[in-house]
Amino acid sequence: MTTLIATSVVRGSRQGESHGGVYLLDLDQGKAAQAIDWNNAGIDWQGRGWDRGLRGIAFDGDRVFIAASDELFVYTPDFEQLTSYRSPFLRHCHEISRYERRLYLTSTAYDSILGFDLDEERFSWGLHIAAQGDEFRAAPFNPSGQRGPSPDNKLHLNNVYCDSNGMFIGGLRTNGLLHYSGRRISRFVNLPEGCHNARPWRGGVLFNDTESNVVRYVTPKNNHVFQVPHYPKDQLTHTDLDDTRIARQAFARGLCTITDNLIASGSSPSTITLHNVDTMKTTLSINLSMDIRNSIHGLEVWPHRN
Repeated sequence: MTTLIATSVVRGSRQGESHGGVYLLDLDQGKAAQAIDWNNAGIDWQGRGWDRGLRGIAFDGDRVFIAASDELFVYTPDFEQLTSYRSPFLRHCHEISRYERRLYLTSTAYDSILGFDLDEERFSWGLHIAAQGDEFRAAPFNPSGQRGPSPDNKLHLNNVYCDSNGMFIGGLRTNGLLHYSGRRISRFVNLPEGCHNARPWRGGVLFNDTESNVVRYVTPKNNHVFQVPHYPKDQLTHTDLDDTRIARQAFARGLCTITDNLIASGSSPSTITLHNVDTMKTTLSINLSMDIRNSIHGLEVWPHRN
């Protein structure tokens, strides 16, 4: 059985309402079950997304890490909360990625990537990224200290992915996927503005081309394009709110690989869709809500049996 885990954000929700959750999706049965309903009265209600909802997902053995805007939560596979961690430089976190014994988190407000030591259980590393003309500068800092970058949010970093080739970082305003080798940072490949979840894959780059309402897998020779699901307007709910406060339909965010040729992508209203990049077929689509405010954020293959 293949199972996915997804997090969602509900934009424009009011106090007392759910502003996101965690879902487990059984792909063989085409069914979903909600594991967590995120309803925290202590959130910051300013802006569109801000503190609402749950974001990136990662795993370390029997620990399930799920990021909120400014806090890293730890759960058991049965979603019992074990603990949580904060850093003064973690704000508006989007995605997280585990590599070896460190968890990496995007701190979008600070244009930074934070490193969380999985053995020492503390934020131990920080990297601030700034644009300098057509190039970029990366400056390390202590994410547990008092001195660090300002919350300028100039690049809107929304994704980090790590493997043996280095760290890959994407943002709404980086105009490409950045590569950090440990010594220097450079643009790995040009991408359209406004992308999410970009990462190297099978000799190319896989990403949500959010502004174009599509998922792309681009190689030097081919551009594989999958359309994001779009629903008739009369099927959507909560469309009477001011458009500046809600997520638009077909907003593509959340992406993971399932097999060598099968990928899963997320979109709003909260929908997870499977695509085969070899056959160019969309094989399955599961809708969790027709609430236009409800948007998928994080998406990963679930490694446990529930």
